[in-house]
Amino acid sequence: RAGAVGAARGRRWGGWAGPRRGGGAAARKGGGGDGGGQGGKGGFGARARGFGGGGRGRGRGGGGGDGKDRGGGGQRRGGVAKSKSRRRKGAMVVSVEPHRHEGVFIYRGAEDALVTLNMVPGQSVYGERRVTVTEGGVKQEYRTWNPFRSKLAAAILGGVDQIHIKPKSKVLYLGAASGTTVSHVSDIIGPDGLVYAVEFSHRAGRDLVNVAKKRTNIIPVLEDARHPLKYRMLIGMVDVIFADVAQPDQSRIVALNAHTFLRNGGHFLISIKANCIDSTASAEAVFASEVRKLQQENLKPQEQLTLEPYERDHAVVVGVYRPLPKSSSK
Repeated sequence: RAGAVGAARGRRWGGWAGPRRGGGAAARKGGGGDGGGQGGKGGFGARARGFGGGGRGRGRGGGGGDGKDRGGGGQRRGGVAKSKSRRRKGAMVVSVEPHRHEGVFIYRGAEDALVTLNMVPGQSVYGERRVTVTEGGVKQEYRTWNPFRSKLAAAILGGVDQIHIKPKSKVLYLGAASGTTVSHVSDIIGPDGLVYAVEFSHRAGRDLVNVAKKRTNIIPVLEDARHPLKYRMLIGMVDVIFADVAQPDQSRIVALNAHTFLRNGGHFLISIKANCIDSTASAEAVFASEVRKLQQENLKPQEQLTLEPYERDHAVVVGVYRPLPKSSSK
């Protein structure tokens, strides 16, 4: 009778009995064991094959399989123990090392990632993953930086030579949106720096203000970046301008703000979206045209970098504003 009940259960659950009861966590991770069957080698392959065969007899009416507690409960517990030990071993080799850009770090773990030191430990801004690393007996929390959601992160991973944003910098951020990249700039500059975040959309501005409530080095400015004189009383002189406004006249917008707020010898970074400027011309032609416009406004481009594969038809141009003379000779 017990055998008949086991067979009925096996028929009822079908293929799920194999990967869920037989292999446990070990089968899903590719560990296999007796319960993982041949499908355990590929990790997700165990699940895919589980709908049909279930792996070596489990799920075909075997129920109890070789007589162990309902399909090998011992196997399942063993698989969980193995996966926990693997996680513990993986945690031992986790480390964070500084990137060549000051204030940016590289997380070395199961998957490498670009991270910044979290200025507000325990808080995420846009659902990003947080990792904690113990360094010299002190726990430090870092936030992963997604290059698919941040033009600045895409430029860093693309190999940009300089971002000019570092600890204690004063940054004017045009086109701050809801504060995704602004929060990482806040991490980089630290409590001794300032980032003035300009955003015109009131919907995105509400999210930006909520981010600024927890980060004292962010000053949100809900104004149109085309009219810098409207917020000139709120912003002092800055070291760097980062612009991500995606407007046809974005070069003029950057120039107006640079003339008003950027110190001589300061730097600018502008993210150019070719389709927003001229959808009929090639991306390379649009980038070259924008560079010429910047040069006419005392903005000297020094570097240009495409954001492939993170953004299509995007480029970042980095340069200096009114470069200081190297010598006083005429």
